[in-house]
Amino acid sequence: MPGNSADDKDLGFIFEIRKNGDIDIRRHGHSVTLLRGKKALQVASQLEDSEFDQQQQIMARLTGNYKRGNEKQNHH
Repeated sequence: MPGNSADDKDLGFIFEIRKNGDIDIRRHGHSVTLLRGKKALQVASQLEDSEFDQQQQIMARLTGNYKRGNEKQNHH
């Protein structure tokens, strides 16, 4: 789609896969979720196989910060 709306795709999440396999999910510089064990392995596979915008959605769902599309859309 034209318009390159990176702001819509970037929800502020980043992740770090630690040496021990844990995944630290951060948002705007703050740690929000730490995944361990089997869940971390599953999510690592998902994140590594996804594009940036898909990664943002995965992390949003995991942390409970998921946009459902019915939030305020009128920015006036």
